[in-house]
Amino acid sequence: MNWTTVVGFAAAICSTISFVPQAVRIVRTKDTQALSAPMYTLTTIGFCLWFAYGIALGQWPLILTNGICAVLAGFILYMTLASKKLKDATAETLQ
Repeated sequence: MNWTTVVGFAAAICSTISFVPQAVRIVRTKDTQALSAPMYTLTTIGFCLWFAYGIALGQWPLILTNGICAVLAGFILYMTLASKKLKDATAETLQ
């Protein structure tokens, strides 16, 4: 394995894992007031586009990493935009 592959794997792991603490915190606290919906909208769209790009190229590292990141960012966006009732119900289901 060459150094560029190692760097790519490290970047993929960091990108993917970076959303987990925020998602867990939201499920535990049900608090999303400090989050920016426009930022998570753009982030989710960006990951979806990277995912599509990976599919177009047939590159599994891009597909897998950006697919997972899109789901996590999309979940955070959903929880940011959801009503208190939906947010509470979703958090209860996931706990």
